[in-house]
Amino acid sequence: MLRHPNSFLLALGLALCHPSFSITEAIYGASPWATLINQARPQHLALSSLGVTRKATAIPCFVDPTAAIHTDSRVRLLLVSGLDGSRDSVHATLELANWFTQSAAASELRSRCVLSVVPCVNMDGLAENLGTSNGVGGAPSRGYPPPRKAAYHSPTDPERSYLWRWIGMHAPDLVLEVRAVSQAGNSFEQAGPNAWAIPRKDANDSLVRQLSNASPNDTGAIPAGVLRTGKSVSTEQRVKLFGAVIARYQSKPSAARLELQRRLNRDPLTVAKELSGHYGHELKNVVYIPAVALIGRLRLGQLTDDSEQFSQVAKIVHPYFRGETPTAPKSGSGLSGHLIFCELADRSRGADRQRYVELARKAADLAFDGQGNIRPEMPYHVEMSDAVFMGGPLLARVGQLTGDTRYYAACIQHLDFMKRLDLRKDGLYRHSPLDPAAWGRGNGFPAIGVAMCLSALPASHPARNQLLAAFRHHLEALVKHQDYTGCWHQVIDRPESYRELTSTCMITFAMIRGVRSGWLDRERYTPHIKRAWYAIRTRIGSAGHLVDVCTGTGKQPNLRAYYDRPAILGRDDRGGAMALLVATELAAWVGPSGQIE
Repeated sequence: MLRHPNSFLLALGLALCHPSFSITEAIYGASPWATLINQARPQHLALSSLGVTRKATAIPCFVDPTAAIHTDSRVRLLLVSGLDGSRDSVHATLELANWFTQSAAASELRSRCVLSVVPCVNMDGLAENLGTSNGVGGAPSRGYPPPRKAAYHSPTDPERSYLWRWIGMHAPDLVLEVRAVSQAGNSFEQAGPNAWAIPRKDANDSLVRQLSNASPNDTGAIPAGVLRTGKSVSTEQRVKLFGAVIARYQSKPSAARLELQRRLNRDPLTVAKELSGHYGHELKNVVYIPAVALIGRLRLGQLTDDSEQFSQVAKIVHPYFRGETPTAPKSGSGLSGHLIFCELADRSRGADRQRYVELARKAADLAFDGQGNIRPEMPYHVEMSDAVFMGGPLLARVGQLTGDTRYYAACIQHLDFMKRLDLRKDGLYRHSPLDPAAWGRGNGFPAIGVAMCLSALPASHPARNQLLAAFRHHLEALVKHQDYTGCWHQVIDRPESYRELTSTCMITFAMIRGVRSGWLDRERYTPHIKRAWYAIRTRIGSAGHLVDVCTGTGKQPNLRAYYDRPAILGRDDRGGAMALLVATELAAWVGPSGQIE
């Protein structure tokens, strides 16, 4: 069902004014060309970014505040320019967007159409007057659809992948590429759909041809055309053309938007059940990714009174339970993988419980030296903020299961060590001392890790208040960087980096756990949870397919390296595990209604 945008915005927790968009000035204003575009932005459209060039220039997009609402009944129109190698097309697009958003003559059109704009795809090429070239060996006007496995880290053509995937998640009903032409052939002089027809001479791998044929992000095809604009277009011509566009697409949402509406029409348990069919079915090694998926299945079984989930997980873990397969951790991931034994111990009794505790305890005992003294930190941390999650929760859970307070002390010691090592002054975690970049999952790990530690740490523990304050401080720093879509980015405070699924799931889990447990203010954080869950659902497709999961990432030497980490489109065990975990956490909070109140 389509609803009026204002009521839906309020339900979603979004402000009716512009969301808090920001592009780092040092990057966005790197050239006079970028400054000119920013200054010409329509005041009613908010500034965001769809990606970053090889020269570290943000690729801007001007977004209607209601554009993230895929159930809005108005036609969703996207204008794209800067692909034809001409600055004239960019100027024409900006002029047209300003007219549409501000002119009294367009007021009736605005009530029926949501306009967003990608004013210049080829930022570096047009800044240097290189025509269709982007200056590093690529040309973003051709080559669509881009390769699925080369997203964002192409050394020559990152613009294509950023644009293609962003459009897939934006899911407009129509994309019009604006091209500057002489007065002859001007779209505004024609009537009906032919006005934005794709020229016959257009290459088969052009953006507009492939949007109509392919399926960005596996969401569905999107109608596309070419808007040819000359130097002189009257108000009457503009009204007539936009009226024709709206009339044609008013009752015809694109296949991409219909797919996102389908995804959004799922409650947390439905999402969890779908994911559990594809993730959490093996444990070849005791490491965190399959272990988290198995934990998600156990929690799903508890929520649905399905004992079969426990039986299946116990069967998968049985070789380790029987001692047939070794569990000794060889990495931080191996430490956190032992959380599956803690979870099974919670759901077992007698000798079974004792055995699961024994397995978890063997890994937790690495916190102590040969004399039983607490080490300064858990092993295998390799200086990365991931280690907050890799070592902390296991120690807290083993302390909870055994009643041995030494594990709590070791947990606090480890968390303090990691905080001193990687916490920045602004409240975000750098991924490692190698570079100050606040990698997305490098902040998701501390968020979810500390949340899990707080859940296991006794209320009377002397270090609890200090840990709770650190948790709140980190979440408050993170909430400032949530994107208008509800996502967090591959680099948290760099909105030109891609929107990343696992960090969004992990941060959202921490917020839900915080609100559920009374650690975070419900009124403050519920709107952010709503926005995040909205985004998460749109990025979980059929058959366990996901959108933009950062691949496994070790310490990187610089910001560019974090920008360039491949973003996985399709099935991914890491992303599926974290999505399943947050879905079950949300289901436990909202209960049978499935709605965030």
